[in-house]
Amino acid sequence: MITPAAIGTFALMVGLLTLTPGLDTALILRTAALGHRRRAWGVVLGIQSGTLVWGVLTSLGVTALLTASHLAYEALRWVGAAYLVWMGGRLLWATRRRSSGEGPPTAGARGEGEFGTGAGDRLLGGWRQGFVTNLLNPKMGAFYVAVLPQFVPAGASSLTAGMLLAGVHILLAVIWACALIAFAHVLRDRLRRPSARRCLDRITGTVIAAFGIRLALGQ
Repeated sequence: MITPAAIGTFALMVGLLTLTPGLDTALILRTAALGHRRRAWGVVLGIQSGTLVWGVLTSLGVTALLTASHLAYEALRWVGAAYLVWMGGRLLWATRRRSSGEGPPTAGARGEGEFGTGAGDRLLGGWRQGFVTNLLNPKMGAFYVAVLPQFVPAGASSLTAGMLLAGVHILLAVIWACALIAFAHVLRDRLRRPSARRCLDRITGTVIAAFGIRLALGQ
């Protein structure tokens, strides 16, 4: 079985990764800051569902096959990059329309739903967004392939150990998400003003699109 020391080392590693500002942080903060608490928790649950899937696939050796197959990895990388650029572009385009005053705001223009789909403050919509975003990130698979096997002791069930380690990662990520949502809730009234919302959406859209471009460039 995995020793407590190994679990502690793994927790420290993924904890630092979780605290590093990135795409997940941007998605959670932006959604929660707009007052969409159910959707924000949906995003959190979707991201962690994706993490659990990556952990299971890595334990079963599927992720290793993905990273070993240049064609499969490249296909997933380009699909993920296109999805992120599309999400970021939708946000930036919506802020451009609002600032130019083109007609009354719609559900999509207000940034509600999945960046313009009008899904509103729904748990399922947030879950789908977080889940797809996480699964289309091949770097998550590459990270788990590189790290997870190092903490699975010889003779132990790789699936059980992998799910345990993924559970540690998920627990830390959920705790961090609680802090992010609480922080966004404190600033919610300020961030929901039209000018603040445009600024927030521009920052979030730029961050998401930049991650997509970096993924496309293989960085």
